[in-house]
Order: sequence, then structure tokens, then C-alpha cells
Amino acid sequence: MEPTISFMETSSTFLYFAYGSNLLKERLTLKNPSATVHCVARLKNFRLVFGNHKGRASERWHGGVATIEHSPGDEVWGVVWRLSVADLESLDSQENVTLGAYSPVELSVRTRGEDLSCRTYIMNSCVYAPPSPQYLKVIVMGAAQNGLPQEYQDKLRAIKTNMYEGPLPVMEELERAWHRVAHSSVPL
Repeated sequence: MEPTISFMETSSTFLYFAYGSNLLKERLTLKNPSATVHCVARLKNFRLVFGNHKGRASERWHGGVATIEHSPGDEVWGVVWRLSVADLESLDSQENVTLGAYSPVELSVRTRGEDLSCRTYIMNSCVYAPPSPQYLKVIVMGAAQNGLPQEYQDKLRAIKTNMYEGPLPVMEELERAWHRVAHSSVPL
């Protein structure tokens, strides 16, 4: 049996398994600037689903948001991020932990022959609902950005959305972040 590494890497950093909009670096670093990619990993015996806490639609995303649920034989691919403990409160806030929408959990994910213990979040009282096209786009972009398996990326692209077409302020924030990144890059 191979050792499992604790989600608290050191007294100053922790590992976080992202499977939803936080797959995209620009999304995660809006409020958690210390985040750096550790690796791509998979969570066995879970599946990705979309919904809303107690059926209340997400004001940020105008549709269902990602969560995971136990499902024997399925798997969820995601990114393991290393974050500073200083960002833990911000990450919990982003996931609406204090409002009871999500609960932080410690789960073991698999990467290149190693099991890693990571913090992640599971929605409480989930009522299934399709995601907005914008929310799904952020997840698909994050999956591509981090090289998740192509078959899994195709599965993500096939998810049906609620076809919401209105504006989302969070998308404007992300576009500003992409613009800053694009303009700060030094050409080779």
C-alpha cells in the first residue's frame, strides 16, 4: 500500500482538488493569489454533477454549479493546487462554507502512482440543475488549460446547459484577468 500525503503539505501550504470553475487558473487566482498547479489527478468512485444548494440558483453563475457525489465505478478528473494557508479562509468563502452551501472534506486523489490527500468541497442539499453555458465554458477552459484527459474534456463539453444568455459579472472579471495576463506576457 502506497502512502497518502496529507492535504496540509506543510504548516504554511495545503493541497486543494478542484473539479469545477477553479480548474481555470485565472478563476481561482482572482481571490486566491498563492495558487500554483501541483498536478492533475483523478478521484475514483465519484461523479461530477451540477446543482444548487437547496434549489437556490447561483447568482454568480445563473445556473447549477459543480459538485461531486459518491458513484461507484465513476471518476472525476481535476487539478491539485498548492495554496498558502493564508488563502484558506478566502477559498472557504468562495465556496460559501459559512452559508452552508458546501462542506470542506479531505479526499484521496490519484496521480502518477501516488495518492494525495486534498481538501475539496461537496455541496450540501444539492438540487440538480444544469449549468449556464458561461460556467461550463470556464470548466472546459480549465480542463484544457491543465491537460485533463481528452476523453474527460469531451465528456465535459457534452454537458447540457440551461442556455442562459445574460451578462455575468464574474465573466467580466475573468476577461480582465485574461487581458492582464495577455498584455504582461513577454514575447519569445
